[in-house]
Amino acid sequence: MHGAPHLVGDVMSRTVAAVGRDATFKEIVRLMRDRRVSALPVLAGEGRVVGVVSEADLLPKEEFRDSDPDRYTQLRRLSDLAKAGAVTAGELMTSPALTVRAGATLAQAARTMAQAKVRRLPVVDDVGLLRGIVSRADLLKVFLRDDEDIAQEVREMVPRLFPAPVSSARVAVRDGVLTLSGHIGDRSLIPVAARRIRAVEGVVDVTFDLSGHPRRS
Repeated sequence: MHGAPHLVGDVMSRTVAAVGRDATFKEIVRLMRDRRVSALPVLAGEGRVVGVVSEADLLPKEEFRDSDPDRYTQLRRLSDLAKAGAVTAGELMTSPALTVRAGATLAQAARTMAQAKVRRLPVVDDVGLLRGIVSRADLLKVFLRDDEDIAQEVREMVPRLFPAPVSSARVAVRDGVLTLSGHIGDRSLIPVAARRIRAVEGVVDVTFDLSGHPRRS
């Protein structure tokens, strides 16, 4: 999809390890180890995501295994203490699950992950059924985009970024760093152009070597 934002559906993993509400603590730990993941969607019915169980949900059992927490700790960490006594995914999971749609942009997914401080998001359809999973590593795949593909997209943008007269504006990309050089009619448009170009999928940075005239009122 040349010129269009990459979407979560373009990079997500469609084969997903998941568990049901009744999965036991030990089954969860074993599946995480075998699949080398740090979190698992919890499913109900025909595959609706009702929660997520992560390593963070499991650790309280080890943390409080040989301790007798004081009253202050009991009040402050009530949720963790409850999870320390949990034995199934339904008891351990964080619910409702934080999810994303396949049609979300990579930027939207990245913001959700950053704000929630999670490493991956289940991808669901309109009724909440599991369709895949997207991780931080999946979101970074966009930076593997071919340099010439990035350059061609920006070349097509140049006439819209710098209205006529535009002459000899050249686009080059190396390792994701884009350089725009040449002559333009109005250098005051450069800051806006920089924002637009940085939004192009795969662009690592933008540099300008442009000559031109300031806009006249």
